[in-house]
Amino acid sequence: MKKLIVIVVVLLSIGITNAQEINKDTYVLHGDVIEANLYHDNGTIAQTGFYTKDNKLQGEWISYDINGVKTAVANYSNGKKVGVWKFFNGDEMKEVMYKNSKIVEVKTWAVKSTRVVSN
Repeated sequence: MKKLIVIVVVLLSIGITNAQEINKDTYVLHGDVIEANLYHDNGTIAQTGFYTKDNKLQGEWISYDINGVKTAVANYSNGKKVGVWKFFNGDEMKEVMYKNSKIVEVKTWAVKSTRVVSN
């Protein structure tokens, strides 16, 4: 009887493990850029964005925490930080303006419900 219970537990464990499909990082070539979808160990999306063929970050990159909550939106041009980046942390959002990969301005916003209030 003990052997039967052990066999059932092992089979159930194998079935559960196989049923959990963990997403794997993907890279897809689209013309001159490579689309990347990167995942946390638990299978939730971690980052999405693009690379150039010579491995430089390009365009918009979005980052998510382990629960799938958006934490940042960044912009790159041929590997350089450009434009407005947004960082989300609870009830706060920071906007960081980049020019030539250097910070030129930072704004902090308190996020209240559906409206944004400047600090």
